[in-house]
Amino acid sequence: MYASREDIGYDFGDDSKVGSKPIKPNPNIDGGWAWMIVLSSFLVHILIMGSQMALGILNMEWLEEFNQSRGLTAWVSSLSMGITLIVGPFIGLFISMCGCRTTAIIGGILNALGWILSAYAANVHYLFLTFGVTAGIGSGMVYLPAVVMVGQYFHKRRALAQGLSTTGTGFGAFLMTALLKYLCTEFGWRNAMFIQGAISLNLCVCGALMRPLSPKDLREKYMVRSDSEENRAKALPHSTETIKSNGVPSEEPEKKEEAANEEVLGSVQHTEIGGKSGSGRSMYGLRILKTVSQLTVTVRKGFALWYSSYFGAASLFTNRVFVAFVIWALFAYSSFVIPFIHLPEIVKQYNLSRQDNVFPLTSIIAIVHIFGKVILGIISDLPCISTWNVFLMANFTLVTCILTLPLMQTYIGLAVVCALIGFSSGYFSLMPVVTEDLVGTKHLANAYGIIICANGISALFGPPFAGWIYDITEKYDFSFYIAGLLYMVGIIFLLIQPCIQKKQPREKSTEEAQV
Repeated sequence: MYASREDIGYDFGDDSKVGSKPIKPNPNIDGGWAWMIVLSSFLVHILIMGSQMALGILNMEWLEEFNQSRGLTAWVSSLSMGITLIVGPFIGLFISMCGCRTTAIIGGILNALGWILSAYAANVHYLFLTFGVTAGIGSGMVYLPAVVMVGQYFHKRRALAQGLSTTGTGFGAFLMTALLKYLCTEFGWRNAMFIQGAISLNLCVCGALMRPLSPKDLREKYMVRSDSEENRAKALPHSTETIKSNGVPSEEPEKKEEAANEEVLGSVQHTEIGGKSGSGRSMYGLRILKTVSQLTVTVRKGFALWYSSYFGAASLFTNRVFVAFVIWALFAYSSFVIPFIHLPEIVKQYNLSRQDNVFPLTSIIAIVHIFGKVILGIISDLPCISTWNVFLMANFTLVTCILTLPLMQTYIGLAVVCALIGFSSGYFSLMPVVTEDLVGTKHLANAYGIIICANGISALFGPPFAGWIYDITEKYDFSFYIAGLLYMVGIIFLLIQPCIQKKQPREKSTEEAQV
């Protein structure tokens, strides 16, 4: 009659017994059901990110149907892609209170509703609300839980698991492009969106597969991770320990609050047991009261965690390395999106349409992007390799390709650069891993929500900004140069802050010696 402990995400058991018994590792960590989580996340990336990569098909239909300017019509796709990522911090609140499974199922329904309502659009502004906002929010409610759950279920092979799950973006770009093109040809774009809405209901199935780990399993994972954090701190100077010293909430206040909650819930349970001799109606009322009490505790705890992560004294923003990571994210994603949007026009300017029709440059990026995510994930999981160093090297390669792409005026040269862009952009699979190393699994949802929010802002304004530069200069060269230079600024922030973090303990020890 009342929600289970796993569904609520709150442990009502006796924590004192955990330390007295030997810890048995959960077989679902790094194995078992963990691979079902990877499959679920893979399908989410196909249905959400893959569909967004294929919106160019619908964009052509909207231009012909509504006879609006290209800039105004393009905002429909930009809103959908941007809002999916921008709502990340608010989705983190839902995850803290309701859990990943419930959040993803609600998001799947909302996403499908956005697609279906868009089939009845009378103008572009209607699409802003139904497809850009409604479907975009629904996509964000499914995307963030899909990433967070993979981080919760994997410890030793996190980078590989994230790499495999995010390859769904590349596969989805191919599958959804072909599917939407076929549906638009056979049934028209309105019926195509209606059918795609029905297909998007499978996101609810993906959400149902996100079975939550019990709090006991999460504690066991934390204890296993704590043994390896000293070695990881040597490779990553701003590890979880550094972040905690800069303001991550401590455990003692939470334990006191949990003890108070236990007392309240225990009294309710005692009243229920004592009232078994009463009427059935009284028992039903007590069970409802217990369920409401459990949900109230969960909501309060989730909101407190979310609020402290963003606005409290223990805010994630008190850590300089995490702030540098956010600044980097503001410039990074547009450098990947801009080539997808403007490469067809560049090919047309260079009279390379015939070669591009045989094997499109955007397809080269998508194909190599799949292998890049898997290979970079495998390399990062090697014990002698630092995930942070792999992440930085991939970023340097990508920004170099962005700056050199305008210099290539032959198809072979552009194909080589696009292949490097696709491979180096595989670092997207490492972003959740790096974020988890910074803040820990407990704060991954809130921290990664901030990161993808910054990526969403970049995706929302990056392509229109590149088009505005082209309108002024009548060349795309400056668009890539400016995007590359801004991207380089973000990378410099990532390099400077770890050096500052290293110097601070040394300066402090010097002052103590003088005293």
